Amino acid sequence: MPELELSQWIFLVAVVLYTLAAAISDFRFRKIPNALTVPMLVAGLTWQGAFFGFAGLKSGLLAFAVGFGILFVLWMVGSAGGGDVKLLGGLSVWLGTSLTLKVLLSSLLFVVIGTAAVIAFSVLSKGFRGTRAQYVRGKNGATASETLEDRSKRRVMAFAIPVALATWSVLVLFRNQW
Repeated sequence: MPELELSQWIFLVAVVLYTLAAAISDFRFRKIPNALTVPMLVAGLTWQGAFFGFAGLKSGLLAFAVGFGILFVLWMVGSAGGGDVKLLGGLSVWLGTSLTLKVLLSSLLFVVIGTAAVIAFSVLSKGFRGTRAQYVRGKNGATASETLEDRSKRRVMAFAIPVALATWSVLVLFRNQW
């Protein structure tokens, strides 16, 4: 395995620690704090500018528009949380557009597998009715009085976990692109 350059070491450490911290926070508290995402975004732009100049900044901002933008649209239609949007915004600046898209697609695969596993375990331990009561909305969907906390409790899994797994997988599989 070839030795890594300084820029690659910084990239690897920052991305792995960020995704790990976000996954732990999302799992434990169902929240990804701004105190984690905003510094990562700023650090990513700084890293891009310091090591790759104007072209790096341009690449980072384009990747931000893609990663943040796609999740923002999903947040607008109620399919993603605000922390998930910020998570991808901070991460995408480091990854660039190509790796960001790979992480997004891989995350979907991890979400499907993880959700199926959680639901299967829940059905085995709580039964069908208990699982349905925990994860399925009423006949009319969400009510106007449903809070963010209520929706969070119904979430099958924290999205930062599949994003972390997808990121690490993409970094291993596409080592030549970072």
